Amino acid sequence: MCEDRKVGEFVARIGFTLDKVCRSYRKQRRGSAAVEFALVAPLFFILVFGMIEVGRMVMVQQVITNASREGARLAVLDTTTVAEIESTVEAFLASGMISGADVIVSPDPPSDAGHGEPVTVTVEIAFDKVSWLPSPVFLGDVSLSASTAMRRESVQ
Repeated sequence: MCEDRKVGEFVARIGFTLDKVCRSYRKQRRGSAAVEFALVAPLFFILVFGMIEVGRMVMVQQVITNASREGARLAVLDTTTVAEIESTVEAFLASGMISGADVIVSPDPPSDAGHGEPVTVTVEIAFDKVSWLPSPVFLGDVSLSASTAMRRESVQ
């Protein structure tokens, strides 16, 4: 019993001294959270804005790919004009809140392609026109392009 009592007193004494040491250590660390945040915050914000910009680029690429596909589906028909193809592609892009893209139809007009020959619709846009950030810092001068070729469906 006597040894248990001595051990208890020893543990109590150590606990008291550890508490004093921890308390003094906490006083010396005042403001360290602010310094750590100041060091980590720029890297965190660069990563977040970079992910936003890359995500927007992937989304725009998908939208212009689908727009070129819709334009090509229309271009292979017999009575379609280039103006109709361009308006269809621009309407599809507008639904994705994208404007200012260049639409290239080859051959121009698509009726010049014979039966079974390919008609190609290409949609191109500079990424700085569609970036959500004021200036696309992370990706630089990137041009997005999508092209779809389909065989002409004309009567022989």
